[in-house]
Amino acid sequence: MDSDSGKPKKKSKPKQKQNSGTVNIRWIATISIASFFLSVIMSYTSNQALEHVGNLIAFVILFAFIALGILFDVIGVAATVSTEKRFHSMAARKVSGAKQAIWITRNAEKVGSFCNDVVGDISGIISGATSAVIITHLTKNGTDLRSIVLSLVITGCVSSLTIGGKAIGKTIGISRSEDIVFMVGRLLAVFSWKK
Repeated sequence: MDSDSGKPKKKSKPKQKQNSGTVNIRWIATISIASFFLSVIMSYTSNQALEHVGNLIAFVILFAFIALGILFDVIGVAATVSTEKRFHSMAARKVSGAKQAIWITRNAEKVGSFCNDVVGDISGIISGATSAVIITHLTKNGTDLRSIVLSLVITGCVSSLTIGGKAIGKTIGISRSEDIVFMVGRLLAVFSWKK
């Protein structure tokens, strides 16, 4: 009872825990270490591949890195905006990939960080380095003017493809978020991935 008004006191609801301001040091350390090793592996692989291939294959490798960055950017955006409601009924019906999709949406911050920041950014860095190697190969015996023009054209193309591709990818990731998350869940289920 409230001593002043004589009315019974209302029970205060327990406050929900808010994790928005907390920093997960272990997760930051994990993705930092993963970024280092992933960057080294991808850089070494691209450099080794570029040494033994012609210009056409070199461009294919370059576009593959750009596409990889765009693809993971789409997955990261989809994981961030997707909700798990749809996947609960699917999980109850034992639909393959539904449990993995629930895990992805519940861990959207980590999935988004890995896809956008780790794979996406590393792909951008490697594609830049790959384009530099291609420019060097193409301008070995060329004039200064030709070297400058080729460098500007290739750099401009890589930038426009990356930025334009990610812009389109973000639109797709937002509008088809649940479908994309479910497809990733299905893929993880194929490889017998478990939480």
